[in-house]
Amino acid sequence: MLNDTITHAERELYLTLLELAQQQPSAYEWLTRLPTWLNAIKDKANYAHAPAYQASVARLPKLTVNHVDLNSDTLTIDASLNQSQRKQTTALLKQLMPWRKGPFQIGNDESAIKIDTEWHSDWKWQRVAPHLGRLDGRRVLDVGGGSGYHGWRMAGAGADAIIIIDPSCLFYHQFMAIRHFVGSADAHETGRYRTHYIPVPLEALPEHSQLFDTVFSMGVLYHRQSPFEHLQQLRGQLVKGGELVLETLVIEGDANTVLVPHDRYAQMNNVYFLPSVAALIGWLEKVGFSDVRCVDVAVTSVEEQRQTEWMTYHSLADFLDPNDSTKTIEGYPAPMRATLIAKK
Repeated sequence: MLNDTITHAERELYLTLLELAQQQPSAYEWLTRLPTWLNAIKDKANYAHAPAYQASVARLPKLTVNHVDLNSDTLTIDASLNQSQRKQTTALLKQLMPWRKGPFQIGNDESAIKIDTEWHSDWKWQRVAPHLGRLDGRRVLDVGGGSGYHGWRMAGAGADAIIIIDPSCLFYHQFMAIRHFVGSADAHETGRYRTHYIPVPLEALPEHSQLFDTVFSMGVLYHRQSPFEHLQQLRGQLVKGGELVLETLVIEGDANTVLVPHDRYAQMNNVYFLPSVAALIGWLEKVGFSDVRCVDVAVTSVEEQRQTEWMTYHSLADFLDPNDSTKTIEGYPAPMRATLIAKK
């Protein structure tokens, strides 16, 4: 028997936007575009694997869930699985590989399914969370949210509504797979879900919506050919006085230092600009942000990003100089990430 997880989640998203539009008319433009956004991600002409991903989510079994912990480092769904359910669920979730952002656990004992993702996204959350303004009761936009791990953590921190955006068909269905087991654990007292996913890039959103109290952009800026345009688009989604949380690759240097990789950076061919922290502060101020501060700088380790059973392709260790781990295989400085917080 197939489940209706995706249909129900999309209905919850529609109703959330409808309620929001009654308070903030700019949300009506989101409602107008929503059918196109949701139909496009299921279109085999756009995404060859879309039907297979949908089928994997739809075939996930219904489990008796005792508790969902959105505040644990491993997002944990405490459920009882018999041997048949465990085998079926594991096989279906592995059809949604590679799992890059997590970790997740489904089950409550030694037989629990542990999705050990490529990234320890919990480590990033531990670095970011202490510096955030309160999320309680706030509307949040998570740009480039991947499988949705950080979005769930934002729900655990009390956010009133979270909209995750990411154009990846795979990540959208990974989110829906976790949603299937989370169920209504993140819901308001009214029963309305708080955590939602729209499978589009930031530039597809209506400009200057000014709908969100907090906007996250983590691991996105260096993929943008026009970083200033990205920062302006982020600003346009924030209410006046809202908070931006920006995490991106940086390099050492002064306010005039920016690395533009000639070809690839850590084997990625879509990395364009790596500024110094000082340069990045200047960029944010130039587009109109204030109270800009850097709250964390961390070199990415091979323990934080690595190959696992759930992500079997090459990972960070393969992208560093085998004789000098402080450099990428191309000879650039190894990945270092900074988190900056700013106000609109």
